[in-house]
Amino acid sequence: MLQGESRSKLRALPLVAIGSNEDKAFGGAKMIVEAAIEALGAAGLEVRAASQLFETPCFPAGNGPDFVNAVVAVATCLSPDEILQVLHEIEAGFRRERRQRWAPRSLDLDLLAVGCAVLPDPETQGQWMDLPMERQIREAPEQLVLPHPRLQDRGFVLIPMAQIAPNWQHPILGKTVNQMLEALPEAEKADIRPIAPG
Repeated sequence: MLQGESRSKLRALPLVAIGSNEDKAFGGAKMIVEAAIEALGAAGLEVRAASQLFETPCFPAGNGPDFVNAVVAVATCLSPDEILQVLHEIEAGFRRERRQRWAPRSLDLDLLAVGCAVLPDPETQGQWMDLPMERQIREAPEQLVLPHPRLQDRGFVLIPMAQIAPNWQHPILGKTVNQMLEALPEAEKADIRPIAPG
């Protein structure tokens, strides 16, 4: 969990979501997520806090094995675009392929937020936040959008995020992680289970 940082300081650090539903290569999803956390540090993104690992049903349902998810806070001097480049390089090291939206994946690293930054601008952010589900399945932004436009809708992001940065406040919605988590329907949270250490 918290590794020597106060929660108030963690609100300003870059937050990264980690997920995998690989059931064969690299020892499986749990080992991939653990290895990815180590890889972040090796790539110059110093992990200051890490959530527990959580098991999450695959979305959309029936689209593959269950996911293992976590969220970490990192310290770095890199810009958001440079952080994203590092995340893509780490994904490539785990043979991540981007063939279709929400396909099973060996490793998924999403830059969720960098402090209160809104990128590229509030209008673009709003367009992606309001994108209907049928378009979400087919479309992805070509540039970095921060905060991640779907984080407020995803229990598998908010539950681990609440462990390390519960008071991070969404710069557009004005809600903290805890408030966004409380607002989620129970059905979005019910099947997300912590994984016992070891």
